[in-house]
Amino acid sequence: MEYPKALEDLIQAFQHYPGVGRKTAERYALFTVNQLDDTMVSNFSDALLQLKKAIHPCSICGHLTDVDPCVICSDPKRDQTKIIVLESAKDVFSIEKSGNYKGLYHVLNGVISPVNGVGPEDINFTSLVKRVHDDVVKEVILATSATQEGEATALYVNRVLKSTDLIVSRIAYGVPVGANLEYADEVTLTKAIENRRVY
Repeated sequence: MEYPKALEDLIQAFQHYPGVGRKTAERYALFTVNQLDDTMVSNFSDALLQLKKAIHPCSICGHLTDVDPCVICSDPKRDQTKIIVLESAKDVFSIEKSGNYKGLYHVLNGVISPVNGVGPEDINFTSLVKRVHDDVVKEVILATSATQEGEATALYVNRVLKSTDLIVSRIAYGVPVGANLEYADEVTLTKAIENRRVY
């Protein structure tokens, strides 16, 4: 038996979330219909719409923000001499939770993946090159994931920045190979940053 169209549409909408398959999407949709009252559904809907209107990438670092520039780029107490390069905004949140890194960030919003047709021009890379060509930045810390694509991206960034006077370092492999930063605990992330090596 098929679900009514409105329910099927909601199931398919939930399936757009990562890690949500058909069965989980059905549970979410049925829970929404059976357990949430109109006010809760309205609040959820409003929160989604507000999120899409208010949140955008920072014009300097690419991190998610509701002000521009973001609070990290605007903070004069941050160490302006260091920029840590990350794949996504969720990695910024992971490192900030550790509470030990006080420099700036640059979010690539992706990785170089020739197999998937993603090149340097498809990620937030050009603005990184512009940022590091001032006299303030002294070190770029590459903190892409230890996946094939993450390594390829780190190698590319290192190659482009080799002609500069910058120190280019890579976070240490306290983060397990093949893992994403969002799954690493605070201690592992702290040690990985502390034990970074120069490329």
